[in-house]
Amino acid sequence: MENMIWTLLGYTSMPLIFVFGFVLTALLACMIMDMLGIESEQA
Repeated sequence: MENMIWTLLGYTSMPLIFVFGFVLTALLACMIMDMLGIESEQA
């Protein structure tokens, strides 16, 4: 039983880490560009 729980935790944590890492990186990049005053070009 405990083995199954750890397997589930292992398989669910990896995608979550990737998703949260991606979101955090995007937010940080947006904040840095905002601080530097880089405006996105509106088409």
